[in-house]
Amino acid sequence: MATSKSKKPAKSKSKYKVIGTRPIRHDGADKVTGRARYGADTKLSGQLAGYILRSPHAHARIRHVDISAAVVSPGVHAVLIGSDLPEQGDRIAELGEGAVNMRHLRSNVLAQDKVLYRGHAVAAVAADNIHLAEDAAKKIVIEYELLPLVLDARSAMKPDAPILNDDVRTVEFGEVVSDSPTNVAKKVLFETGDIAAGFASASVIVEREFSTATVHQGYIEPHASSAVWHRDGRVTVWTCTQGSFTVRQQLAELLHIPATNIKVIPTEIGGGFGGKISVYEQPLAVLLSKKSGRPVKMILSRTDTFEATGPTPGSFIRVKLGADSSGRLVAGEAWLAYEAGAFPGSPIGPGCMCIFSCYDVPNARVEGYDVCVNKPRTNAYRAPGSTNASFAVESVIEDLCDQLNIDPLAFRLKNAAREGTRRVDGIVYPRIGLVECLEAVGTSDHWDAPIGPKSELKPATPSANGHAAVPVYRPSNLKIGRGIATGYWFNAGLKSSATVNVNFDGKVTLLEGSTDIGGSRAALAMILAETLGIAAEDVNPFVVDTDGVGYTDVTGGSRVTHTTGAAVHMAGLKIRDQMRELAAQIWGCPASKVKFKAGQFNGPEDKSFTFKELAARGLHHGEPISASATVNMDTCGGAFGAHICDVAVDPDTGKVDILRYTVVQDCGTAIHPSYVEGQMQGGAAQGIGWALNEEYFYDAAGTMRNSSYLDYRIPTCLDLPEIETIIVEVPNPIHPYGVRGVGEVPICPPPAAIAAAIHQAVGARMHDLPMNPPRVLAAILAKES
Repeated sequence: MATSKSKKPAKSKSKYKVIGTRPIRHDGADKVTGRARYGADTKLSGQLAGYILRSPHAHARIRHVDISAAVVSPGVHAVLIGSDLPEQGDRIAELGEGAVNMRHLRSNVLAQDKVLYRGHAVAAVAADNIHLAEDAAKKIVIEYELLPLVLDARSAMKPDAPILNDDVRTVEFGEVVSDSPTNVAKKVLFETGDIAAGFASASVIVEREFSTATVHQGYIEPHASSAVWHRDGRVTVWTCTQGSFTVRQQLAELLHIPATNIKVIPTEIGGGFGGKISVYEQPLAVLLSKKSGRPVKMILSRTDTFEATGPTPGSFIRVKLGADSSGRLVAGEAWLAYEAGAFPGSPIGPGCMCIFSCYDVPNARVEGYDVCVNKPRTNAYRAPGSTNASFAVESVIEDLCDQLNIDPLAFRLKNAAREGTRRVDGIVYPRIGLVECLEAVGTSDHWDAPIGPKSELKPATPSANGHAAVPVYRPSNLKIGRGIATGYWFNAGLKSSATVNVNFDGKVTLLEGSTDIGGSRAALAMILAETLGIAAEDVNPFVVDTDGVGYTDVTGGSRVTHTTGAAVHMAGLKIRDQMRELAAQIWGCPASKVKFKAGQFNGPEDKSFTFKELAARGLHHGEPISASATVNMDTCGGAFGAHICDVAVDPDTGKVDILRYTVVQDCGTAIHPSYVEGQMQGGAAQGIGWALNEEYFYDAAGTMRNSSYLDYRIPTCLDLPEIETIIVEVPNPIHPYGVRGVGEVPICPPPAAIAAAIHQAVGARMHDLPMNPPRVLAAILAKES
């Protein structure tokens, strides 16, 4: 359960009737009763099972492929290899989440000439069942020529490093700056002020190096898709995706099919966090269906999900900060190298934009590199690139506070970004709420309390339900500490559409195209209800397919409640106008004489209709009431958060326990506070896992050795305390209801906050993630020696 303290502007409590309340989730009954249909739940008549054969090598040239034995294997209906995918040439396509090199996307879906990571897809089989498909795939004979591999960014940047992609050249400011093949696909450079003069004026300068591991989004549901190639050339795909229109566009570009001929039906989704935007199995399911003449379902195993879909990048970061004697930041310099995986596309741009984003740094330089390595092609993961950057810069801030003997909260308040602050990449902040978040930290119960758990469990005693509370075992030698950290995500705007239909019983149907991952159906229904002056329960929201609503970009970047919400609001305004016209027609007066207020239409001579009464009149007067709206928003306004963390460290083993954790975040306006709290808690839990346990562990041959949830350690309920939340509301000036995206920011501060708490507990600074027991113990021993 969340503990929420809302910091709201004056009079905001009475401003809205629906927004800020906590109605029951519209899709809750389907979710808890099992009626909701997820990716693997699609069942079609005559359906075949698809299986993907993957490379056992991290880097190798494909010399020869023999599928003859597989083709005649029992129960097999179709076999694919790389040459079955249409050639793409050297072209870039805009696919809704940035530009993509189509040759690279094609090669990632199914390798043709080279494999670039262990688990790279090399062939696919459709058969009567998954067992026959797997047996047939094992009969495919592939001759590999092994090539040297490289698994980290710094090694891949060396002149003698093995080259993964012969067509990659370094691009800087949109121009190719190297004629030779390279693993460095992109260089990012931001500068502001006079960096040399800034450091010359500093009283204290701290420079440190940091590394972070490759980590996975950890969604519960693996990738799953079903496809039918119809005889008229049309295609239908059911898939658990974060963006049905993005899947449609990727399929159209990859398979050379008109987008109009492709219908993508989004199923419910068991988590994504950025990892279910790119296509993996969908194109193969479509081609296998075309080749076999039957529907094909493909479900990735958990191992395949780990080894062959997009995790977040490992990184190496160097940060240098200078401050004057009063504790004012005067200069900052950062160097970042992010692992893109097999193909270019790491979030190095966002990382460079975010690294100094929480502070007013007048003189700064940020240099970043997108580097290919023999790992799976990276994908987004909740504020992609920002968590890595936050860990580095916040840790250096802590070092500065130590050397200046300044309280870390006071230092952050003194240097916090605020309205008018210019970010290193040139953006000038509008109204933002970082200062309010830090002030909320200072007045929180957590900040004022002794370090430790919020409430120690007492010795086992029966509770009201008959269960006994379990006493917490804490060895007497544990060292405790507290840390804080901030985080930022700029959020995305992009394009969204919505359609609203008014029914004659006064209820409203909402059709939208944003996959619901965190409760967005309820939030969008509430936005529409607030606009129309009706109850949230009177809105029926539906996530529909690509033929059922206008173009909508992905569920990602914390954009749905903001941007799709803006489209819903706009459609609601159109509905209000139409209903005013209907009332005017009934009353025989100009529409300008009909006023709308709080769900009621008021006309001349004290005439009035409630929304429901007027909707019922629509059956016999005028035309059906329906409206659609589409918006394209360049920005979401950005969001900030600050976290407090208490830890206990066992100095004999290096094990770290989280004793207490509080998330403070500016969400602009909390549409449904329960879902806002859930996003804050979920992001913090993932950030804690990233900080303490999670990593892709590769051997020297490039094989991931922990590709299951048994060995890849995400936090469980035994690893986490109650995560408390404090919602701060500084309305976003560019949104009709002041919304800021919520989902990305809370993953950013945890590693840095935990590192600061570890330092206070044992005096050791941590520079590498994850901060697992061996690393923490090594840091303790190094400090003691």
